[in-house]
Parts: sequence; structure tokens; C-alpha cells
Amino acid sequence: MGTVIKNFKQLDLDKIYTYADYYSWKIKERVELIKGKIFKMSPAPNLSHQRISRRVSKAFYNFLDSKRCEAFVAPFDVRFPKRESKEDDKIYDVVQPDICVVCDAKKLDARGCKGAPDLIVEILSPGNSSKELKYKYDLYLEHKVKEYWIIYPEEQTLFIYTLSKGKYIPSKLFTIGDEITSTVFPDFKLNLNTIFTENEQ
Repeated sequence: MGTVIKNFKQLDLDKIYTYADYYSWKIKERVELIKGKIFKMSPAPNLSHQRISRRVSKAFYNFLDSKRCEAFVAPFDVRFPKRESKEDDKIYDVVQPDICVVCDAKKLDARGCKGAPDLIVEILSPGNSSKELKYKYDLYLEHKVKEYWIIYPEEQTLFIYTLSKGKYIPSKLFTIGDEITSTVFPDFKLNLNTIFTENEQ
């Protein structure tokens, strides 16, 4: 049996890890694996990030009430297995999206979600790197996440990528005053005034 990892400093940032490694770690820091490489997540989300996450997730919770799909908020592990192998030691991608919606109950287990959610929302923090964003974009596209939202709290804007014929089609840039809908959930509507306002909802 190998050494139990209890401190982030014990990890080799140049090494390729699997979900089996990830699940065995006893560290306090939140990390993600993309192609087996470690990405340390940003510190605790700030007030704006927390408010936006709560408001968007609440909108999804209310909309999905009594429907077969479920919304989940971080920390919630989403594993992306390769098609040919789903064993823990063959999974090299595990992320914690701010919000995700899963419609296939067979993908859910006690550890989170194994397979692509139908919709993922990422709320950017100052610590998010362009490299991390690029890797996640490629990861979600590769595994056919149907819809991928990126929210920019400081700019008060939102961008949606919609999967079509194996490619992501970008939306226009949405901002305060806009009402957005979803191709995954055509009846869902979200007014961005309610998301970005500083007043408590």
C-alpha cells in the first residue's frame, strides 16, 4: 500500500494521476484532474460568486422540481471516463463544476456523477487561468456536454456554448437586462437582472 497523501505539497504536479489516486487523497485543498494533471482550485469563492451560484442553482432547482433532471452544486465530483474503460484507475478527468444538471440517473452514484452532465455552469473567479478554461472547454466538448455556461461576475456577463454536430456554437455575450433560455431546457428562462443585482434575492 502506498503512502497516504495528506498534504498538497506531497503531490507531484508533473505526474499523471487517476481518479483512484484522487479519491484516496486526504488533503484539505480542493483540486481537479484534467488529463491526469492537477489543477488546484481557487480559494473559497467570494461574496459575488456565492450569490450568483445560489441564484442560478435556485432557478434550476425551481424549474426542475418534479422533473427527471437534477441540479447539483460544488463540491460535487464529475468524472469523465473514457468510453472503453470506466474503472477508477482508468479515469483521468474529474472536475467540480459550480453547477451541473444531470438528466440520466444511471450516471449518478454515491461519489457524484460518472459521465457527462447535460449542462454545466462555471462561475469564474480571479484565480481561474486561461489554460484551465481552455482545458475545460476541450474536456466538455470531447465528452459532449450539451450546454456549457461561463459566467463572469466582475463584468456581469454570461456566455453559452451549445453543442451542435460535434462542435460548440457560441452565443452572443449576455449581460444585465437580457433574459436567457436553454436549448437543453427550452422552457427555462433566466433574467440576468436577478442574477447580478447586489441586493439579496
